[in-house]
Parts: sequence; C-alpha cells; structure tokens
Amino acid sequence: METINRIVEGYHDLMDNQSDQRVKDWFLMSSPFPTLAICLTYVFVVKVLGPKLMENRKPFELKQILIWYNLFQVIFSCWLFYESIASGWFTTYSFRCQPVDYSRTPHAMRIVRGCWWYYFSKFTEFFDTIFFVMRKKFNHVSKLHVIHHGIMPMSVWFGVKFTPGGHSTFFGMLNTFVHIVMYSYYLLAALGPQVQKYLWWKKYLTALQMVQFVLVFFHAFQLLFIDCDYPRAFVWWIGMHAVLFYYLFSDFYKQAYLKKVKRSKSKEIEVESKFESKDRMYLLNGFSNGSALGDVRQRMAGAVASQ
Repeated sequence: METINRIVEGYHDLMDNQSDQRVKDWFLMSSPFPTLAICLTYVFVVKVLGPKLMENRKPFELKQILIWYNLFQVIFSCWLFYESIASGWFTTYSFRCQPVDYSRTPHAMRIVRGCWWYYFSKFTEFFDTIFFVMRKKFNHVSKLHVIHHGIMPMSVWFGVKFTPGGHSTFFGMLNTFVHIVMYSYYLLAALGPQVQKYLWWKKYLTALQMVQFVLVFFHAFQLLFIDCDYPRAFVWWIGMHAVLFYYLFSDFYKQAYLKKVKRSKSKEIEVESKFESKDRMYLLNGFSNGSALGDVRQRMAGAVASQ
C-alpha cells in the first residue's frame, strides 16, 4: 500500500509541480488519461467497431467531404508551419541547442499556443482512418497507419505538458511541412480520375516522410554530445519516435513499392516465357502441318536465286 501511495504522490508531483504551469488548466492538459482514452477509442473504432458496422453496408460516397477535409488540413498545416517559423525556426532559433522559454512573454506564449494547436491537429488526423473505414478501404488501415495516428496525440501531449517550445518543436515544424505536401496530394487525389493520372509521385511522398524522421533523429540525438539546457528524457523520447516511425515507413515503402516492382518484373518475365513457349509450339505445329516447312523452303529458294 505504501508503494502505491508513493507512486500516486510521485505522479501528482510530476503533473502539478514539474510540468509547465502555463498549460495546467488548458483543455485536455491536466492529465494524460483523457488523451490516452481517446487514442484507445480511436484504435477500437477503426480496427473493431467500424469494420463490424460496415460489414453489411455499402461504402459511403465521400468525395465532397474528402475534398473539404483535405483542403482544411492543408490550410491548418500551412498555419502551423507559419507559426513554427514565426516562433523562431530559421530566424532566431538554434538548430544546435534551443532551450525552452518558460516565461509568459507574448512571444513565449505564442509558441506554447502553437504547440497546443499542433497537439490538437493530431486528433483531426483520426478522420484519415475513419474515412477509410467508411469507404470500406480496410486494406488502407495498415499497421503503420494505426500505430502512427494512434500514438501521436499521446506523444505530443507530453511535449506540450513539459516542453512546449524550444528544441523539440523542430519535429513539429518538419512534420507540418510534410503534411502540407501530403494533404495537398490527398486533395488532388480526391478531385477524381482527371487529376489522379498526374499523381505519379506518391512514393516520393513516403520517401519525404522517411527523410523527415532521419533529420529528427540526428537533430534530437546531437544533444547527447553537447551541453544544452534541455531535458535528456525528451531527447530520447523524440529520437526513439524517429527511429520507430522510420522503421515503420521504410517497411511500408518496401512492401508498397520495391516488392511491387519485383512482382511486376516477375510477371513480365512470366508473360514473356509464355509467349516464347507459344512461339515454340507454333513452330513445331507449323512443321507438323507443313506451313512452317513451306516458309523455310521459300526462304532457301530465295537465297539460291539471289546467288
């Protein structure tokens, strides 16, 4: 019982005294459990409840909804990216070491609000998967997709609760830029076949996401080798997320593109071998019925005549 009491006291001390007091009373920021409950509910809905409800239903036609949703995400991501630049990236922030400004100056509070809105954007991205389920595109609800969307709100919650600003916002800045490109692609795809034929660059979008995680990995772990007033726990937290997501996206890239190319090549070889075998059979059949033999005789006669 004493051990449990110590754990409870330690938890309250961490949440009440060691976290950023500026966000203590903000929506969903007082405790991690509401965010955890939402994430678990999301996983249950898209993996269990949603497919069950759609089992005997026709897929929903969501073209107009998808257009407006993706347009909203593009605009939202553009604003978040702008806020990250206005907060200091590429201007006053250091890419080597950027401590968190815990003051209540207008600039510091702007950064905090930007971090909270970035956290909130992770919930809006749940609709990516929900729309897949409603359209009965269950093969799109992959391990990568669910893990990525399912853990991001919880991961970002800790960043907003303890380090809203500084070094860790590099990840958010890069991520919002990638999302501008990604949701622009989805927006164009939602416009229909007349536009989809120009969207040959999907695999490069996945490659861009992988590059993002490589940059986050090196940016985070450089603090293990230099002195910087930034919590080491969050260095590992962000760096290991980059490792996890890079592995998941690279595995998806291999499955979706590299193995697909190998399969298409093997099919081409198989088709060619079938044609070759048909040609051989035709030649043999030709000799048997005299047609191919007649062709050979004609060629020989022509060659003799030419001499």
